Amino acid sequence: MQPLQFPSYNFRLKNRQNKPFIFDQIRKKFVSLTPEEWVRQHVVHYLIDAKAYPLSHINVEKQILLNGLKKRYDIVIFNSDGTIHLLVECKAPKVEITQNTFDQIASYNLNLDATYLMVTNGLKHYYCQMLKNEEKYKFLKEIPDFSR
Repeated sequence: MQPLQFPSYNFRLKNRQNKPFIFDQIRKKFVSLTPEEWVRQHVVHYLIDAKAYPLSHINVEKQILLNGLKKRYDIVIFNSDGTIHLLVECKAPKVEITQNTFDQIASYNLNLDATYLMVTNGLKHYYCQMLKNEEKYKFLKEIPDFSR
């Protein structure tokens, strides 16, 4: 797999019927190692190792209903009170981050109401804070560390 703009991590990998799999510590199982999953697993490790987010606050690949359509978000970090702190949209490294990507995460956030958003293809990362009272957002240099 392609090197990404994250620290390197020791992943548990295996092959099953000539297909690669990676262990997802959140879902507690091996999942198919696609380019997007490679990015998602790097983000999960980054949030845990570099930003100190607890495993118990992280949710991966869950279905939501959006305008009557079933969609799946990539990663959500919950606050202790159950509200959503961070919503992450992951793309494969070859997928360019475009306005459509930001439109996608913004539409998800209409339902989820996260305080922070992150969009990444593993090579480029974009972070923003939602300023709900002002009905706008502010781009950030990085996502904040977990605070208790």
